[in-house]
Amino acid sequence: MDATVLIVDDEKPTRDGLRMALEDEFECYVASDIREAQNILKSEKVDVMLTDLRMGSDNGMDLLDHALAMKHSPIAIMMTAYGSVDTAVEAMRRGAWHFVTKPLNLDEVELLIKRALRGRVIESKNIALEQENQELRKKSGKPAHGLDRLIGKSPAMAQIHSMLTQIAPTRATVLVQGESGTGKELVAGALHALSGRPANKLVTVNCAALSPQLLESELFGHEKGAFTGATQRRIGRFEQADGGTLFLDEIGEIDSATQVKLLRALSEKTVERVGSNNSIKIDVRVIAATNKNLRKLVAKGEFREDLFFRLNVVQIDMPTLRERSEDVILLANAFLKEFAHENSKPLKPLTEEAAQLLQTYEWPGNVRELRTAIEHGVVMSNQDVINCEHLPQFLNKIADLDTNSQIVSSELKNTLAESSNFNLSALEKATIMSALLHTDNNRTAAAELLGISRRTLQRKIKET
Repeated sequence: MDATVLIVDDEKPTRDGLRMALEDEFECYVASDIREAQNILKSEKVDVMLTDLRMGSDNGMDLLDHALAMKHSPIAIMMTAYGSVDTAVEAMRRGAWHFVTKPLNLDEVELLIKRALRGRVIESKNIALEQENQELRKKSGKPAHGLDRLIGKSPAMAQIHSMLTQIAPTRATVLVQGESGTGKELVAGALHALSGRPANKLVTVNCAALSPQLLESELFGHEKGAFTGATQRRIGRFEQADGGTLFLDEIGEIDSATQVKLLRALSEKTVERVGSNNSIKIDVRVIAATNKNLRKLVAKGEFREDLFFRLNVVQIDMPTLRERSEDVILLANAFLKEFAHENSKPLKPLTEEAAQLLQTYEWPGNVRELRTAIEHGVVMSNQDVINCEHLPQFLNKIADLDTNSQIVSSELKNTLAESSNFNLSALEKATIMSALLHTDNNRTAAAELLGISRRTLQRKIKET
């Protein structure tokens, strides 16, 4: 992940430990006090700032305020050995994305940073997409998205089109489930476009991109003075979507307290801004989406059953690209036109070999991954066609693995045969060796091929 992390702590062991844990995945800067941190923020582009709350006479809250006031502010994560609910809430209210207490779990910190970065990327794309949609609507006077963006002629997509046409004009709440990259946000756009509600009244919230405290304010709004930093009234997304549609993406990520408030909003069709006791009537059609199985979360006690029933009036299960492989080339051709136009390049066809390569890959990232692969091909092609060598390298490596599957199998068998005592450790070692062999000893690529993190792969190599 091409991102930079600034680690601010007055304790050298903490700084060094975090840097060593994160430097394989991120470019890391370290600072021992606020002044040093401010100099780095001024001279370098920092994506995530991980800062201690207390550093001698320095107060991490002051650094937080300074960082978030910058034009390109980093995502801020506070850490402290003096954790308290009040301190955590204050940090969140002032704009921190999350709050962690020491001693730190390094793996959890790494996952937290990745989730924060992923959330910011998604939110940025949503903002850009909404701006683009508004411009298109101004030019055409029509909704900028509908069934035309849900490309596919497979039976699975035909069923989706039929369902959307039937339920779009109703007021029913819809829950869209499916793996990441299957197009859940396009379903929300199509439902709204076909609903007859005002074109400019589709409001999107990515629930995973915001901390619980900020999500409450984002959804329901707040009054001036409701908390530290609330210098003016903020209208929440429910009010913004009044008369239209509210799309709650990654609904499975919301915390229990927000679940209660969301349930009330859906049940009573009213909201209360943070810091106010006045109920505001709303007319909002809610569409929620998740890549998690909410029924399983309900069974585990991690998601309210009553909220699940409120959201799941109509459920749409988006098929994976593996389940509609006949749509791969249809989608690829649509993306070819899109990116040729976007990059001012002539439209180039896929060669038969390239098309075959696209069809044989399983696409764990679904339509989003295919779209990225086609964009890569359009940009990299310097010929009149797009062939295999213009597509991302990982596709060709997968093809090589498939072609050489018998060789790989033989290598595994030979390695296991050489082990006098067969056990799982020998199998694991052989699998790692095979992955490294077929990625030219590229550990990052091998880790992706094995479905594990690079750090886990490094640990396994040391163990063997």
